[in-house]
Amino acid sequence: MSQPAPDHRVLQAAAQWFARLHAMPDDIGTRNQWATWLAEDAQHRQAWQYVEGINQRFGNLGGNADQAHQVLTTLRRNPVSRRTLLGSLCVAGVGGLLAAASWRNGWVDSPRAWFATYRTGPGEVRPVRLADGSQVWLNGATALDVQFDQHVRQLRLYRGELLIETGKDLRPLQVVTRAGRMQPLGTVFSARAEGLQTTLSVFGGAVQATCAESGRQARVEARKSMIFDAQSNGALLPAQAQRQDWSRGVLVAEDMPLGEVVRILGDYRHGHLGIDPALAGLRAVGTYPLLDTDRALVMLERALPIKVVRTLPWWVSIEAL
Repeated sequence: MSQPAPDHRVLQAAAQWFARLHAMPDDIGTRNQWATWLAEDAQHRQAWQYVEGINQRFGNLGGNADQAHQVLTTLRRNPVSRRTLLGSLCVAGVGGLLAAASWRNGWVDSPRAWFATYRTGPGEVRPVRLADGSQVWLNGATALDVQFDQHVRQLRLYRGELLIETGKDLRPLQVVTRAGRMQPLGTVFSARAEGLQTTLSVFGGAVQATCAESGRQARVEARKSMIFDAQSNGALLPAQAQRQDWSRGVLVAEDMPLGEVVRILGDYRHGHLGIDPALAGLRAVGTYPLLDTDRALVMLERALPIKVVRTLPWWVSIEAL
């Protein structure tokens, strides 16, 4: 039986201990106090592991992040030398940087995503015009392969989210995820791949969705959305504007719970963005910049009875005044 996740207060305490230890690495008294706190409760140890994991992802790459990014770029542009280059990277000790950079950018779900035609990092929104005239927007931490031939136009979404306005072409267009295949009928729609599930949101026209394993099909019309996986289709629900607004780099909150706002902003930040659960039900109204989340947090701080606490450069939380 797995242990429950540490609550917000325990996570905050772990982050504060992390900051104190790194500010005073040679202070024996502080280290002894931390060791006592760590031994008191299994949740303390679990929270500490979580904080260390965030630090490994976002706090330690430093200048090596650029080196790892260059490695990934070289691998994608020179398929012939990938095996040789990867072997030399392991000898040189850069393999760990490559893995860390992949995790940091959200590509860890599939090695194929390392070599995808298009990729974005967290906090990045990228427009792409495809050869068939289709306009695609890629959300943060997205990996997309484009494979066109004489018979079909296929987009493989390994992870992340795309919004597409389909171009006019006689060849059928398919968007494929782990969950299944989506074939639009002259339309504007978004697809978000999260683990084994895909969220399909249609804003114009219609999309035929087919489950990868069961073959079950569902037609999703404009202004509707559906979550499906390889076996089954979920219920049809109203499409959320946020599944389209992000392509403009904004979050439009209309009486949206603060907890949901923070969750969405967290997708566009490097590091941890948490919130005191007691504040999650506050309602937010306004238009917030997704590509400048620090400014978005300042706007929330001015509009609501909250404060933004920055314990570490990569650890930020929303607390009560």
